Amino acid sequence: MLLSGISENLGLEEELMRRSLDLDSCFEVFIANYYPACPQPELVMGLPPHSNFGLLPFLIQNEVGELQIQRNGKWININPISNSILVNTGDHLEVFTNGKYKSVLHRAVVNKVARISIGIANCPDMNATVRPAASPLIQSESFPPLYLPKKYSEYVEMQQTNPLNGKSCLDKIKINSPPLK
Repeated sequence: MLLSGISENLGLEEELMRRSLDLDSCFEVFIANYYPACPQPELVMGLPPHSNFGLLPFLIQNEVGELQIQRNGKWININPISNSILVNTGDHLEVFTNGKYKSVLHRAVVNKVARISIGIANCPDMNATVRPAASPLIQSESFPPLYLPKKYSEYVEMQQTNPLNGKSCLDKIKINSPPLK
């Protein structure tokens, strides 16, 4: 339903994303993170800055928090709300919307109290080729595609075999970015 709402917001056919990315056969990733209590948290980073692959990553976390997002070059703490699910935007939503929705650059810092988080990424089918949507509102002569098409499984492999480093994988498929390695 969230993806249908995003499609509607962009003036796209409601089911275009589901059909284009074969979401009926989608791929789900479940990630559990445990950050133990740290006596000197200022000396350690939990997870370096990165963005998530997929469309809409969901995050459930205990009340410790320590998730930070980058906005206008500054790191902002995201304080968890009890019994809630945080919804981020992922790299493939950025690609599909041709940059109209941006994936969230975030990091996890450690604390003197243990932190637990559970992430669930909903993703296109592993064989789907992700590209900007073929729609006049997403790409046109005045707004050309910003990303190269890439098979979803190849993008995941690229991300999983490289260190987390900001939006480095997304940058590799940007048009007019440095060549792919």
